[in-house]
Amino acid sequence: MRIRSFLQHDLARLTELTIETFGPFYEDSFRPLMGDTVFANQHGKWRDDYVKQVAELHDPAEHRYVAVAEINGTIAGYVAWAVEPERRNASVTILAVSAEHRRLGAGTVLCEHAFAAMRDLGAEVVTIGTGGDGFHAPARALYEALGCTPLPVAVYYRQL
Repeated sequence: MRIRSFLQHDLARLTELTIETFGPFYEDSFRPLMGDTVFANQHGKWRDDYVKQVAELHDPAEHRYVAVAEINGTIAGYVAWAVEPERRNASVTILAVSAEHRRLGAGTVLCEHAFAAMRDLGAEVVTIGTGGDGFHAPARALYEALGCTPLPVAVYYRQL
């Protein structure tokens, strides 16, 4: 596995990977759980939202970075993070690993790479968030294995 910095020609594949990774959450978990009205209001344009978000993830001038994992020359996943130098704080924005490359350690290696880069940029603390539902259980297990401490949070939705 090779970890490298984002290159502009990665954008289309990273966008596609993000949509493939999180599509099952939005379509198979969130929509059935919340119903069509809440889904449409909160995440009805989730694909378009990712197209915009992924395009803005890497901007070193704004302290935003992306690292890409390659396995045998194929993009296996990526991690995006941001650093607030004045607060010595950082956050992982997105971690996505392709279905065919999961359980091979790519998520761990990507996070450890990002954590090291954050430290090099002066960060002392990192936040990383995920969902409390079944879809996100592997992410929670990874973050806890990396030594992160979960903070229980409840978010409620209700159609009006």
